Amino acid sequence: MPSLFRIGGYLVFFWSNENNEPIHVHIVKGKPSPNTTKVWLTRAGQCIVANNSSKIPQNDLNELLDVISAQFFMICQKWKEHFKVEEIRFFC
Repeated sequence: MPSLFRIGGYLVFFWSNENNEPIHVHIVKGKPSPNTTKVWLTRAGQCIVANNSSKIPQNDLNELLDVISAQFFMICQKWKEHFKVEEIRFFC
């Protein structure tokens, strides 16, 4: 489970077994668990919330999405490195 970064107590990370899906990150406060918030990255560098299973308050989630969008290129590079792929599949 590669950790990407922490923001205000939230951890942004990949699950190691999800490279068959389009690029996305998970967000959780505390320890990673199956009930994490999942965010798709789009080809345009935006974010789409797939689910908010960890029930992150909307204000916090909005701030997290801004940071994730700002770190788009770093996240894409880490995805390629971790999953050993040259091409990234995007949700849209």
